[in-house]
Amino acid sequence: MKHRIVVGTLAWLALALPAIAADAKLELPLLFTDGAVLQRDHALPVWGQAAPGARVQVEFDGRKAQAVAGADGRWSLQLPAHPAGGPYTLLVHAGNEEKRIGDVLVGEVWLASGQSNMEWPVATTLHGKEDIAGASDTSLRHFKVPKSWAATPQAQLAGGHWLPATAQNVGEFSAAGYAFARELRQVLGVPVGIIDSTWGGSSIEAWMDASMLGLDAAALEAKMATRRAADERVEAATRARLADWTPVDAASDAFASPQLDDSGWAAITVPSTWEAQGYAGMNGTAWYRTRFELSASEAAAGAVLGLGRIDDSDVAWVNGQRVGATSNGYDVPRVYKVPASALRAGLNTVAVRVEDTGGGGGIAGAPAEVFIEPAGGRRRPLAGDWRFRTAAVTVSTADDKNQVDTVLFNAMIHPLQPYALAGVIWYQGEANATPAGAYRYRDQFRAMIEGWRAQWQAPALPFLWAQLAAFGSGDDRRDAAGIVLDSPWATLRESQSAALALPATGQAVLIDAGNSHDIHPRDKHVVGHRLALAARHVAYGEQDLVHRGPLFRTVETKGGELVLRFDALQGVLATRAGGSAPRGFEVAGADNRFHPAQARIVGDTVVLRSKAVASPEAARYAWSDDPAQADLVGADGLPASPFRTRAW
Repeated sequence: MKHRIVVGTLAWLALALPAIAADAKLELPLLFTDGAVLQRDHALPVWGQAAPGARVQVEFDGRKAQAVAGADGRWSLQLPAHPAGGPYTLLVHAGNEEKRIGDVLVGEVWLASGQSNMEWPVATTLHGKEDIAGASDTSLRHFKVPKSWAATPQAQLAGGHWLPATAQNVGEFSAAGYAFARELRQVLGVPVGIIDSTWGGSSIEAWMDASMLGLDAAALEAKMATRRAADERVEAATRARLADWTPVDAASDAFASPQLDDSGWAAITVPSTWEAQGYAGMNGTAWYRTRFELSASEAAAGAVLGLGRIDDSDVAWVNGQRVGATSNGYDVPRVYKVPASALRAGLNTVAVRVEDTGGGGGIAGAPAEVFIEPAGGRRRPLAGDWRFRTAAVTVSTADDKNQVDTVLFNAMIHPLQPYALAGVIWYQGEANATPAGAYRYRDQFRAMIEGWRAQWQAPALPFLWAQLAAFGSGDDRRDAAGIVLDSPWATLRESQSAALALPATGQAVLIDAGNSHDIHPRDKHVVGHRLALAARHVAYGEQDLVHRGPLFRTVETKGGELVLRFDALQGVLATRAGGSAPRGFEVAGADNRFHPAQARIVGDTVVLRSKAVASPEAARYAWSDDPAQADLVGADGLPASPFRTRAW
């Protein structure tokens, strides 16, 4: 097996740590805490702060190194490389102070980063219950970096600690990261640590520093100043809307009473988040109320109440009787049975208490998910204007910092450097899959990969990513015949694939593992498995491993047909169903107007033709946000990546 990272000089730390007072205490990065996993077979950087001039000595399993804290208290050193094993104790002395970090393992350390599909916890996945029940591996560990942001690079994380993979802990682990780490544990037989630094909805720009974005200090400060001013205006406007409402106990059910006069409440559209309706930056507890009519027979039969998808938690009442509740399920449709005892002939009152801990907040989802349906009767929509007021809320625009240039890098990536890593796994891109952002992503993604490698001083640090899964985003632009003219999601997948030109990279293609109606496909086992296959090839040198599906290489015109040649591992081209006529291909002539193609597999090629295109010049495959029909696979059933033979 080969290993990758070579940690160079630590002189750059002089720029990372702030000056400290002469009586400062010994401090280490939070990654160096009990239960830590250190990277095997590489020099191990250890760094921190101490009193100026203090002699710092570090000892680990008989290996020793020392340094002297500078006038500003900063110090750094390297321990010799260490094979996999443990547990050990890391001892750090500075003057009369000592830090003793226990239960330290040495193995493989991977950084998992990106947005919500990497952040998504085990407990809410397809295999969550079985994963939690079967978790009992204390040599697999997870460090969750708290969501945090900063305008300048930080020396220390906002928090976090190492946890072993037990049934008590695994439910909160990154599901993709856990599946990936578990497979590496099985294959490598050494301890594995995952550093989970993720933030749902984040853009790639937030994970890059100014140099990666091509911004100088003045340009970055100007952008920050503009953003600060905008945030202040937004927060002031939200507070002004709340000024007339006296805060009440967030746990009170006083607003559930059907006799309550809510005429002084505000009107709000349901379904739609409250942040989208003038309450930007608001988190906490608020109430919704509406009314519906029933006949005497309908009231006597009972009903079903649909309340859309509520961000994040709710309790619902009908005529003052509690009928349902859901905790922390922002994407879970609320459907509650309403007994006849809660209903009456004539007007009935619905009251919903909503608690939001961050993000949009309120009753969201599709209009069709908000309804009352009497037993055996017709479903009636309840979407529209409801009454709304707050109970106990705070106002801050901090939650949306996941879209601001550099600020997540500053707080959630910079403090990790130069902790020795085996590599990076990345799942992000949904937030950048816009008509303007999808093509720009290819330069940004390359710049980020190269930038992170440069800052870790590891030019061949393995960097692996999950290509965007299939999802019906609604962003495809189609012609009258339904043919896609432009697909931001397909373009972003192409931008991701372009980064394979960099050394030590790999991609997990997921177009067969998505969900047309959910941007968060729940089967994270497939994500972790395909990333692990890429790691086994790229990072651990398994040359004969089938680690990916077919890759398009060349196109040739032969008469009225196009012949596409692929780099297919083991020479295998097939379809998921086992036939020889793959779907998902289109061809175009000189006019760049695409039409469905008839395709057939011939050896390591796919031959395309279309009655609508006499002289085909270009082809594309799986070119839409939700290419469910695309079914070309290679050995072991791994899917081919979407592509086009030329850009236009």
